[in-house]
Amino acid sequence: MKEAIVQPDLKVDIVDSEIPVPKDDEVVTKVVVSGSNPKDWKRPVVSKQAMNSGDDIAGVVHQVGRNVYEFKPGDRVAAFHQMMAPGGSFAEYAVSWAHTTFHIPNHTSFEEAASIPLAAMTAAIGLYQRFEGLPLPWHPTTKPIPLIIYGAASAVGAYAIKLAQLSNIHPLICIAGRGIPFVESLISPDKGDIILDYRSGSEKLVTDLKSAVSKVPGGKISYAFDAISEHNSFQTISQVLDHETGQITLVLPGKDYSAIPASIAQTTTFVGAVHADVDQQQFQKATGSKTGNTDFGYVMFRFFGRGLAEGWFSGHPTEVVAGGLGGIGGALKDLKEGKASAVKYVFRLEETEGVERYRTN
Repeated sequence: MKEAIVQPDLKVDIVDSEIPVPKDDEVVTKVVVSGSNPKDWKRPVVSKQAMNSGDDIAGVVHQVGRNVYEFKPGDRVAAFHQMMAPGGSFAEYAVSWAHTTFHIPNHTSFEEAASIPLAAMTAAIGLYQRFEGLPLPWHPTTKPIPLIIYGAASAVGAYAIKLAQLSNIHPLICIAGRGIPFVESLISPDKGDIILDYRSGSEKLVTDLKSAVSKVPGGKISYAFDAISEHNSFQTISQVLDHETGQITLVLPGKDYSAIPASIAQTTTFVGAVHADVDQQQFQKATGSKTGNTDFGYVMFRFFGRGLAEGWFSGHPTEVVAGGLGGIGGALKDLKEGKASAVKYVFRLEETEGVERYRTN
């Protein structure tokens, strides 16, 4: 099979590799479309290691391990590949664990499906596993719960909005820039949701945030989802979060977040927790529960699939990058330079030189 290996300088080599064989609890999928994420360029650059860094899979099941009972060859699926493990999505065939694989309905395109796994699960973990007190989508709140979402036009931020809507979390104070028109299509102004433009500068943004917070029920805000976690985002948020009840979750591990006051509870949302079962809030240790983040991932991925089938959940806007695997290098450089706004870059494998056209449903 053809596989794209991303070098630390973001040069991409397309090589011939063996088709992976699934372990007992794994699924091997023939990739029709691969998604991409900012971490796809960051991992090779930071680690200085060449790798197939893709994690968003959309395609048709090729083979399953002997313990897999939900999927069979020919099923249309999307899946989240385990980061840093072999078998990434920048290849004709990719590997995922069964619990992070989910069915997609016939009316959902592979392009849309490829936009979902990593970003949507990041949003879900942040809202429901990192914050204490936010209601799950199947038990929506009937009381106002103000929430700041910084980076609302990003894929993670947009999915956070969609999930907050399902949980009836309002008012939403969304912060965005070029993607503001897209964010406008996601929010509910009739429930108090607003959008603030970070391009006005930090001082103006803080002033606008303080004004917005003063108008929410209770006049304070306790929750902030920072889907950017750089460029002064968390410093700005910290100036308006309540210092007694405030909680902020961030998405970039390993950064210095010491600028956040100690009185504000902070967590880092790590989507890999659905594979490693890393529970940063110690829920399992505190309760003795046998369940954790892997089980949360299992449930939420199937929730996404059900939402796609019933029409109350959708993927992120996509831009198909020409050339299949051959287009990955340019796309990752564009991601690094911040050129993507309110869009996910995706790659059709059949456009790769030397790959046969995909001909079945």
